Amino acid sequence: MDDRGLAADGTIAREGARDRVPAAFAPVVSAAQARTVAALAGDRLHSVYLYGSIPRGSAIPGISDLDMLIALHDEPTDADLAAARAIETELDRGFPQIHGAGILLDSKRSLLSEHERHDGGFFVACLCTPLLGEDLAQYLPRYRPTSLLARDTNGDLAAMLMRWSARAAETTTADARIALARTVARRIVRTGFTLIMPAWGGWTSDLHRSAALFGRYYPERGRQMQIAAATARTPTTDPEVISMLIDDLGPWLAAEYTAVHGEKTSHP
Repeated sequence: MDDRGLAADGTIAREGARDRVPAAFAPVVSAAQARTVAALAGDRLHSVYLYGSIPRGSAIPGISDLDMLIALHDEPTDADLAAARAIETELDRGFPQIHGAGILLDSKRSLLSEHERHDGGFFVACLCTPLLGEDLAQYLPRYRPTSLLARDTNGDLAAMLMRWSARAAETTTADARIALARTVARRIVRTGFTLIMPAWGGWTSDLHRSAALFGRYYPERGRQMQIAAATARTPTTDPEVISMLIDDLGPWLAAEYTAVHGEKTSHP
């Protein structure tokens, strides 16, 4: 059966769960929870979520990241951001089974706002697994793989390409090039998938499957997207690969995306 990641009613199913966390990553999740409560306890912390390969159950020790979203009652402050960076550093140093820790911070108001309904709201409702606190998904709609969802999740690729191009020009170390390649490749594959998502009629976060599905609709760009998926998993310092992503596949994808789904509106 061709699993399209949908619930019985045709809406996108939430993709992760606490009981899918691989045993090797359970201590990391417990530590992340404890450190978050210690650093942001009190009136500021609303809820905490996992996302990515760990709650999906596909994480690989030594390769996969720990990804977490922290929702605050109010807008994040500089002190909140510093606390999140400190938690990332502690987890990265203390647990060799993760490649790194990444923590997003946002406010409850922002995540539930109308402007974020098909971006941050979708992210919480479908891609995040509740870890602590009240689940904001109960206040959000059920989502379908529509062109509106495609536009609001990844319709800003052109703006991202400008930032990446500037960053590539300033990058001088191998570690920085690897980080850039991974960021760019992941976003391009996800954008390639959401380009064809409404036509395919489902959802997946698997990058290799995303690239394969994209290739069904755009076979002339399929090989480049496969390279992007491979780079997302195993980043490279090869300037030709990075240039292909930022200067060739990326611009084409941004133009095609706008032609098919329109461009994401900027935040007021």
